[in-house]
Amino acid sequence: MIIRKQGDWLAAKVGDELLIMSPEKGNYVGMTEAGARIWELIETPQDLDAICAQLQEEYEVAPDVCRADVETFLSDLAKRGAVAFDPPPPAGHFGDSGNP
Repeated sequence: MIIRKQGDWLAAKVGDELLIMSPEKGNYVGMTEAGARIWELIETPQDLDAICAQLQEEYEVAPDVCRADVETFLSDLAKRGAVAFDPPPPAGHFGDSGNP
């Protein structure tokens, strides 16, 4: 599964938190350091495994705990319209040229 940002969300650092807000929806979300790091990582669409691997390098967290927490966090953002989940590209797909 590929995770990508969607919508018109704006981000601003406020103290130790990152706040994202959607002027269109009138919603806002406050994020801790780890949440802000996930938001930063999905600046470019990312695979869930890649996000978890990066977070495990940066934070002391067990793989199963990391994955569960990331899935919960991203599910909440998806409910708010901030992220979308896309299927992974087909195997052998390396770009738009159609050539593997």
